[in-house]
Amino acid sequence: MPMIKAKDLSRQYGNQFAVKDLSFEVKRGEVMGLLGPNGAGKSTTMKMLTCFLPPSSGDASIDGLSLAESIQVRRLVGYLPEHAPSYHDLDVEAYLQFIGKMHGIPAATRKDKIGEMARACGLEQVLYRRIEELSKGYRQRVGLAASMLHDPQCLILDEPTTGLDPNQIIEIRHLIRRLGEQKTVLLSSHILPEVQAVCDRMMIIDKGELQALGTSEELAKQAQGGAFVLATVKGDADKLLSHLQTTLPEMTIVNQEVLADGHAHIEISHSDPDCGLAEQLFLAAVATDVVLLEIRNEQASLEDVFRELTGGTA
Repeated sequence: MPMIKAKDLSRQYGNQFAVKDLSFEVKRGEVMGLLGPNGAGKSTTMKMLTCFLPPSSGDASIDGLSLAESIQVRRLVGYLPEHAPSYHDLDVEAYLQFIGKMHGIPAATRKDKIGEMARACGLEQVLYRRIEELSKGYRQRVGLAASMLHDPQCLILDEPTTGLDPNQIIEIRHLIRRLGEQKTVLLSSHILPEVQAVCDRMMIIDKGELQALGTSEELAKQAQGGAFVLATVKGDADKLLSHLQTTLPEMTIVNQEVLADGHAHIEISHSDPDCGLAEQLFLAAVATDVVLLEIRNEQASLEDVFRELTGGTA
């Protein structure tokens, strides 16, 4: 059973859909990225999954529990909103004590639990400092610690690195990767390198609808729609390409350019991404006594996929 399962999940405001017929699954122990441009419906999706907003139609389950069972679902989920709420006049330890009480963590074990979360989130040195005195990075860590204090099975993190400097972003990424070794994580962002760095799979939504779901390699293959190989050769490039086309008749020569010293640059493609284009090029070079100086598979980047699926919005 997946940890998160959404089926035709929708949220409507008047005649407008913020999220429409969204269906997906997140496996146990998986870090899933939720990608989309601003206004795509990422935060609305997360608010429904955490029972802050009821769906207009459809449903989702967390560990088999329907969102209609909101109290039980909230016990299973740790939620970090984009702008983590906190009481700035409290110190970190007092704030986590308050959160622990709200979750019903017994007083006898609460202090140990706070210490455990402080170590996990790197808060030990600031436990007795007021939250208003902390940097944005430390405030995000406080939010993460608060979301994990009741030991949820599933973490839902909305733009967890918003407003952080590059060093803080790297620290939070490492923390999320560590969390992903023990818990299921759904992470939203519009920062593509961040998602690639920490997520096992990702889904892209636009205008509230699912556009694609898979690993970054699977999404790139889907966007590219075929195989594309670049190569630099020494020898008779025409003979090489003629031989290759007898093996792969549907192969297309995208570009062929003669360089200095008898070298040539070639670009070839095939509509079937699994045709083994690079391997066939290598075999053709051997058969025609052409030297391959360079060969590489060219793959669409995650940025290319994102732009293609979201109408060019970066």
